[in-house]
Amino acid sequence: MSIFSAKKTAFLMSAAMVLMLTACGGGSGGGSALPLNNGSSTPPISPPPPPVVSAPANTISAKFHGNFLFGGALNSFQIDAGDLAVDVATAHFNSLTPEFQLKADVLAPTEGAYDFTRADQIVNWAIENGMEVRGHALVWHEATPDYFYEGTPEQIRARLEDYITTVVTHFRGRVKVWDVVNEVTSVDIYDGENGVGPDRDTGWYQAVGSADYIDWAFHAARAADPDALLFLNDYETENPIKRAWFIEIAQRLIDRGVPIDGVGHQMHLQPNSTATEVLAAIDDVDNQFLGLINHITELDMSAYDNPGECWVSQTNCQPDFGPVAPTEFLEAQAQLMRDLFNGLAQRPSVESVTQWGVLDDDNWLNFTPVERNNFPLLFDRNGNPKSAYEAIVDDDYVIGGGG
Repeated sequence: MSIFSAKKTAFLMSAAMVLMLTACGGGSGGGSALPLNNGSSTPPISPPPPPVVSAPANTISAKFHGNFLFGGALNSFQIDAGDLAVDVATAHFNSLTPEFQLKADVLAPTEGAYDFTRADQIVNWAIENGMEVRGHALVWHEATPDYFYEGTPEQIRARLEDYITTVVTHFRGRVKVWDVVNEVTSVDIYDGENGVGPDRDTGWYQAVGSADYIDWAFHAARAADPDALLFLNDYETENPIKRAWFIEIAQRLIDRGVPIDGVGHQMHLQPNSTATEVLAAIDDVDNQFLGLINHITELDMSAYDNPGECWVSQTNCQPDFGPVAPTEFLEAQAQLMRDLFNGLAQRPSVESVTQWGVLDDDNWLNFTPVERNNFPLLFDRNGNPKSAYEAIVDDDYVIGGGG
């Protein structure tokens, strides 16, 4: 049985076709001619009034209204399709992250040519529905067209600054938070003390010859919108080795006067994850006295506990559980999420929590590392709050006891 509904498959196919068409634009070639900052195929839009962030009754947004925003990731194709996820987001969220439509390979697949149509659609929709918008992400090596890497470091810097200036200026007053750089911390965490960090060896690092591109990106974003909050975002910060490198990068930015406001922790959790591990990442950032805001930016929890070879070569993966989640997983998920949200509420530096997707079948874990039914989020495929959601909202909810 397919893990996707017919409606969801339809809009995913539409999204894929658009991305394929934009990808065909290719790079500019040569690398010597830099784009002018005249940039957009659509003119900058005057920002609407600031959103009045809502807090629907009997929701996570309402319960933690005085602590942090709660939201998820969505894309404009879901809005076009009238997807069930849109109704759930409207009812439950006061924060939204456009899933992919604010990334460079979508906004500017060809050098100097910008298309903000889809991005404007989802940003304006979120604002109209009382949600704060998180911009994800200005710099991410997996969403960077090759032309960004062409030329000398000086040319690369000018091109990057031009791109960020164009994009952030376009959304100034509408996008309140930007993940300025995404996943720039070393992933070499399994070699213990022999691991190499803190900087990840990405296309950006190789093209520039250093991690200076991080500084350039933050400075350009601050100049384009002095009021936006600027974040360093990464995954697996619950791992002590990677977390130390992540904090080292943040500390380096602060020491050099780079304008960083906060750090984002993705938190893609496993069946054996604990709230203690997640909260340790928040506490370690706080204990450095950096004065940084903490956001949970891509929260989910896989139902599968796979060996490394499942991720590397898609072998020895656990078999598909089928369309119905195991009861023991749902109970473990409920307990972990209750413990986690209560712990986050006790930490004043945490100002936003975002799950990656809206419904269970929106999430990437349904097809990575292999295609299987997964149950990683707080709403099931039918849009119903799961036991994990009930456990978060209602302190008297008995996990495993039917409520």
